[in-house]
Amino acid sequence: MRRVVITGIGAVTPIGHNIPEYLEGLQNGVSGASPITQYDASKFKTQFACEVSDFNYNDYLDRKAARKMDRFTIFAMVSADEAIAMAGLDSEKLNLDRVGVIYASGIGGLKTLSDDIESFATGDGTPRFNPFMVPKMICDIAPGQISIKYGYRGINYSTVSACASSNHAIMNAFDYIRFGRNDVIITGGAEATITTAAMGGFGSMKALSTRNDDYKTASRPFDADRDGFVLGEGSGTLVLEELEHAKARGATILGEIVGAAATGDAYHITAPHPEGNSVKTVMKLALQDGGMNIDQVDYINVHGTSTPLGDIAEVKAIQAVFGDHAYNLNISSTKSMTGHILGGAGAVEGIAGLLSIMHKFVPPTINHFTDDPALDNKLNFTFNEAQERDVKVVLSNTFGFGGHNASILMRKFEG
Repeated sequence: MRRVVITGIGAVTPIGHNIPEYLEGLQNGVSGASPITQYDASKFKTQFACEVSDFNYNDYLDRKAARKMDRFTIFAMVSADEAIAMAGLDSEKLNLDRVGVIYASGIGGLKTLSDDIESFATGDGTPRFNPFMVPKMICDIAPGQISIKYGYRGINYSTVSACASSNHAIMNAFDYIRFGRNDVIITGGAEATITTAAMGGFGSMKALSTRNDDYKTASRPFDADRDGFVLGEGSGTLVLEELEHAKARGATILGEIVGAAATGDAYHITAPHPEGNSVKTVMKLALQDGGMNIDQVDYINVHGTSTPLGDIAEVKAIQAVFGDHAYNLNISSTKSMTGHILGGAGAVEGIAGLLSIMHKFVPPTINHFTDDPALDNKLNFTFNEAQERDVKVVLSNTFGFGGHNASILMRKFEG
């Protein structure tokens, strides 16, 4: 099978609108949480989120084109533009039939759908729907729009598996390239669901933190007082490329994807298996796929949502798989900074893992105040401050409602 490298990355996150800003936010342990500005949240139990603030899409996209896109697609387009520019991809010099886009969203254009339904419900009954409602809301429009802009005619679709969506997209892109079906694939994920519908739905199932009086520290993975996740938004894009193709065009290689795996819990629609059984399996399979031993892994960017059950199950699984080497690992949840970007989480967090390889540091799990006695606190959760480390191998975990698990294994490129 062919080797697959990363030649470009792009990000739009609550702690940075591009890769340099995102890197700075990760290194400095910045919280992206703030009061919600996209609607009146005063009647909701949770009144804050990790928004992409001070973001003017007119700085990046043509106004007329952007009006035909939901916010999640705009995020996808902006981070894709950054990644493609970094990779130095020139459509005139590529076989466009072998350049694809596999891009994820867990929910897609929820705001577009909600706005049109609300407008109809509160109107006089006359059906006045936006003619772009359907193409704006569907998850697969993000890869469609990227391919249309750049003329990429290779594989093109979206993966949907809740919060594991973009790891599944990355895994699929990895497979299509290493099996020889495409040479380059733009992959990643985007989400923009800070809406009344999403916040109301997640709030009613008591999944969200309600720490309105201390929102900056509300996302507290592995802390004894964690009370739910903080919803985030944004996008992450990676350019995956076959190694020899990248070398032939003189591309700068940022890192290499060496393994990937996916499993299902077959347990519960929202809760994780308490012992993390299928999480153990997915990590083992990713290592096996990459031909790596447990002692070669330096850092795990965990799913770590700041929920009471999920954090414990993932740590149990890590200890079961890695044994004594678990104490040599850095473990951190960058959701403590960005919030939970749902279908975009895997891409944004995978990029964090790649940046840790490129810049020799581990981003922190911020907002830790009290050790949880249910966890082994001898583990290095990288609490509160980034740590210097010559990171060579990173495992990135994501898990979604429905019992979807996906892990991506990356390493420093060594020729």
